[in-house]
Amino acid sequence: MATQAHLEPAGTLASRLFATRRLTLDLAAPLSDADATIQPFPDASPAKWHLAHTTWFFETFVLRDHVFGYTPFDERYAFLFNSYYENEGPRHARPRRGMLSRPSLDEVRAYRAYVDEALERALPKLSPEALELIELGINHEQQHQELFLTDLLATLAENPIEPGYGELPPPACFAIEPLSWHRGREGIVEIGAADDGFSFDCERPRHRVFLAGHQLANRRVTNREWREFMEDGGYRTPTLWLSDGWAWVQEQHIEAPLYWHDDGSEFTLGGRREIDWAAPVAHVSLYEADAYARWAGARLPTEAEWEDFASSADPNIGTQLDKAGPVVPSASGGMFGDVWEWTQSAFTSYPGFAPAAGAVGEYNGKFMSGQLVLKGASCATPRGHSRSSYRNFFPPNARWQFTGVRLAQDA
Repeated sequence: MATQAHLEPAGTLASRLFATRRLTLDLAAPLSDADATIQPFPDASPAKWHLAHTTWFFETFVLRDHVFGYTPFDERYAFLFNSYYENEGPRHARPRRGMLSRPSLDEVRAYRAYVDEALERALPKLSPEALELIELGINHEQQHQELFLTDLLATLAENPIEPGYGELPPPACFAIEPLSWHRGREGIVEIGAADDGFSFDCERPRHRVFLAGHQLANRRVTNREWREFMEDGGYRTPTLWLSDGWAWVQEQHIEAPLYWHDDGSEFTLGGRREIDWAAPVAHVSLYEADAYARWAGARLPTEAEWEDFASSADPNIGTQLDKAGPVVPSASGGMFGDVWEWTQSAFTSYPGFAPAAGAVGEYNGKFMSGQLVLKGASCATPRGHSRSSYRNFFPPNARWQFTGVRLAQDA
């Protein structure tokens, strides 16, 4: 990680920390204990687990390691709520997180309150190293706020009565700009995180890459355009698909974006609603995005093309998440918000990359295999959590996140 948290006034860091912690609780406020316990599939975690795991992160890496005499809330929670940190020892199996009926949602809230009180007492005395871990923990929890919503959407979608998480605005029905192309820079450019501000370790070091002639679309692919792809047999034409993607389509009987229904409706966090045909298509995999791009006579952008273009564009930040819950996607043409955008680039290390020492070094580097980079932000991304150097990543068949498509072409 890279951060200047130790240079930031303690009150400012504390304000951001506890605002982040409150927002997570606000997101969970409408849920019953049962809502918060269910796990729809192994890659999606229960809401209750997100609440506890983000708390375990602060308790373990800040309080346990940097506050003398700290007493854990419950020693057993280290086994229950460790995610993937091998250096922290054995842990509860990821596919069985939904079997944790205990602790209850209220007990997890009590756990959060206990750790927050300990953090508040400790903050004025923490070392620069511990303050950097606070910064990492804030950004880590923001990631889990987005996962909280996308995992909850997958959870509610499993219920035949289709309950909604909360009220959403009606579909926006924007007028769509005609698709146009914007020429990207050519030659040697720099990508990666700048020296100031926070970044995850996988965003560094900043380095030079070569860009051949290319152009990016002015906006994302819309639901209406995706429907045209479907009506033209896009899901039935093997020549459009990567080999693994075609096998996946056939094995899983994929015929449309996740949560779409044949009657022109889709399931959302607000329940079943009519598809907004003007909105960016969401919940599509890399396989689907790549097939659509071939059908459209285009391709997906590379990570470097996307990042360099976004760095020179209007630096919008992510869509606001507040107590009212998520924001419905729009048809905006900006580079940030609405949906994460698939790239054709593998999630690998940058030249000179070195993971951090200790357990936090497992944060990103160990996942640099079999993943593809996504850029931008989604309608579920907390404000301030997006930047052009940000590297989101998922395997190519993942589509329960708010993932969409921006086209590119060789110039």
